[in-house]
Parts: sequence; structure tokens; C-alpha cells
Amino acid sequence: MASRPSHGFIPGLLLGVVLSLVVGTITVYFLVMLDVVSIALLDVPEIQPVLAWLTRNLGMSVVPFGITLALYINNLQRLAWHVDHGSPLDEVAQFEHLTDVWTSLFFGIGVIWTAIGMRSALLFALGDPGAAADMGAFVVLQRLVDGGILTALTTTILGGIGGYLMRVTKSFFLGARLSRYYEEQDQRQSARVERLLQDIRESMGGITGLTVPATCSLAQDK
Repeated sequence: MASRPSHGFIPGLLLGVVLSLVVGTITVYFLVMLDVVSIALLDVPEIQPVLAWLTRNLGMSVVPFGITLALYINNLQRLAWHVDHGSPLDEVAQFEHLTDVWTSLFFGIGVIWTAIGMRSALLFALGDPGAAADMGAFVVLQRLVDGGILTALTTTILGGIGGYLMRVTKSFFLGARLSRYYEEQDQRQSARVERLLQDIRESMGGITGLTVPATCSLAQDK
């Protein structure tokens, strides 16, 4: 039992590093998108294409996606800890429920941002019906792209793929351990019920054992 905490030290340390990187990256990206800060690292040629792709295809959706992913990773690690340490059933069930909630939220962010991006793109391209009628099809399409239709489509893909990967990750890393944990909990519950029934049977046997001699003695007195 004493070796379990040390066994989970390295995974916990790695998780802390990953979470710190995710949160730090999200914070910096958020501040850069709002033009609050300017970082010289963004002038590096290798960084610029990545930042341009994120800005064009994901926009501010990186922030909710990243926060949800960080919460999912943290909750998954805590769920694994509680399962390995045999925590009460209600605690394990709560952390598993939260893990599923973050997964569903990741899906939901993709859907919501798709609606936001489509609405923004349509308003930008067709907000003025008179001007839109005078523009050609290519210009309207370009205005749809500039208005955020790429963000809408990309967030749909990211939300779907990411959500399914989160489910696969949970099943791959914790599926067997969760099944074993719930099976052990069922066995413990069954054992408690059997002990209770055994105690009741023994109590009833003791009462019967006291009653029968008393009945026999009354018959002998008669």
C-alpha cells in the first residue's frame, strides 16, 4: 500500500508539466489574439505559419477547447488515482461522470462554435442584401471565408475528432481498471449482504434454539 503514492509520482509530475504547458499556451494565445501583448517569438518563421493557421481556422475557440482539454486530463488523472487507491464508490463515480462531462463539453464546443462561425460568416457576407446582389459569387465566397466559415468547419472537425479521442483515451488507459474496480465493489456488496443474511440466520437460529427447549419443558410439566 505504501508503494502506490511513489508509483504515481512520475505520472503526476508529467501531468503537472503538461497542464502547465497547456494553460500557459492558452493564456499567451488569448492575450496575443486580443493584442494585449506582443511576443518576439512570434516573428520566428517556424512559428508564424502555425499561428496563422490557428488564427484562420480556430480563432478564439482554442481557448475553450484548451481549457476543456486541461480539465479532462486533470480529471482523468484524479480518476485513475482514486481507482488505484480503492476510494469509495461515490467518489469514483463522480470523477468518472466529470470525465464524461468534459468529453461531452468538447463535442459541444465544436457544435456551438460552428453555429457562431456560420452566423458570423453569413452576416459578414450577406449582411447587406443590396451589396451582396451586386457582388459576384467569388466575392461572396471570399467574404464567407473572411467572415469565419473556415473556423466553423474546422471547429466541427476538431470537436468530433477530439471528443472521440478523449473517449478512446479513457477506455484505453482506465477501461480495464474501472471494470475491475466495479467488479470488486459488487463482490464486496454481495459479501456484505451474505454476512448480513448469515447474521440474521444465526440470530433466528439462536431464538429458535431458546424457544424449543422452553416449549418442551412446558409439555413435560403437563
